[in-house]
Amino acid sequence: MKGWLFTATGVAPKLIEKEDPKVVPGEVVLDIKAAGLCHSDVAALEDPGWMPLISAAPVIFGHECAGVVTEVGEGVTDLKVGDRVGVCPMHPETREAIGYSRDGGYATKLLVPACQCVKLPDEVSFVQGAAATDAGMTSYHALFVEGGAKAGMKVGIIGIGGLGQFAAQMALIEGCEVYAVDISPAARDLAREIGCHKVYENTLDLKEDAPELIVDYAGFGQTTADAIEAVAFGGTVVIAGMGILESTISTYNMILKQLTLKGSNGGAPEDIKGVYEYYKTGKLNPQLSTIPFDQIDIGLEKLKNREVKGRLVAVLD
Repeated sequence: MKGWLFTATGVAPKLIEKEDPKVVPGEVVLDIKAAGLCHSDVAALEDPGWMPLISAAPVIFGHECAGVVTEVGEGVTDLKVGDRVGVCPMHPETREAIGYSRDGGYATKLLVPACQCVKLPDEVSFVQGAAATDAGMTSYHALFVEGGAKAGMKVGIIGIGGLGQFAAQMALIEGCEVYAVDISPAARDLAREIGCHKVYENTLDLKEDAPELIVDYAGFGQTTADAIEAVAFGGTVVIAGMGILESTISTYNMILKQLTLKGSNGGAPEDIKGVYEYYKTGKLNPQLSTIPFDQIDIGLEKLKNREVKGRLVAVLD
């Protein structure tokens, strides 16, 4: 098999060859068909603060993928050879994550616990399915599970990129009033195309709308601080983005406005199933672009330089 190896911050990933994984009880082997590229991988390559999270380094990178089951381990009863699946990045019980604590999805083959696999509906492609396993799952979990978004609620979405575009569309499908924020003119154009009620360049501009819920998919410190300033009295701010790893917030606003501040990390297989259900409506159409598998290093560089619109997905034959 081939895979893109991460060794340490500041070291470019390298395409290597290694022995194919061997199936073990409770797990399955997949032929990977699509793997989404994530800004957190760019961050890990640039910020040494990420190294404690990548316990298995050197490790095959990638935590957003979909493929076909080729081998089934002893004890696995709900999957069979030939099944099309997306992979939840994190084990729901051990919290072990592919691409961090074991080999991940920037590879031609993947060994993964069966409980992390979610069957792809016929209506969902491998590219869509892969993007839903992190970008979709993370945005779904932050928006609905942690944020409690529901029909009629005013919702602010900070960052209309790989995650925020999923969130904005799902919130609109659900009947929320969506107010979008992004510093990128192209991202603001995308927010308007999606159908967001209002679109802003600066998070503080949300203050005039006073959303009941603001989800920060950017996580650049000031975005979170400004969300706390802008959210409605008694509202909720959820942080899902990790643009930087620290922020200074106003405890004055937290106390006097009686706010709730939550962190949201990833999600669960059930969240991925939820995203797949939104796909099946035909109304969830995130902006996805593709590159060949052997250009993942180039794709990560494009992410770093903010040259990617929406979500970038590497495809394999």
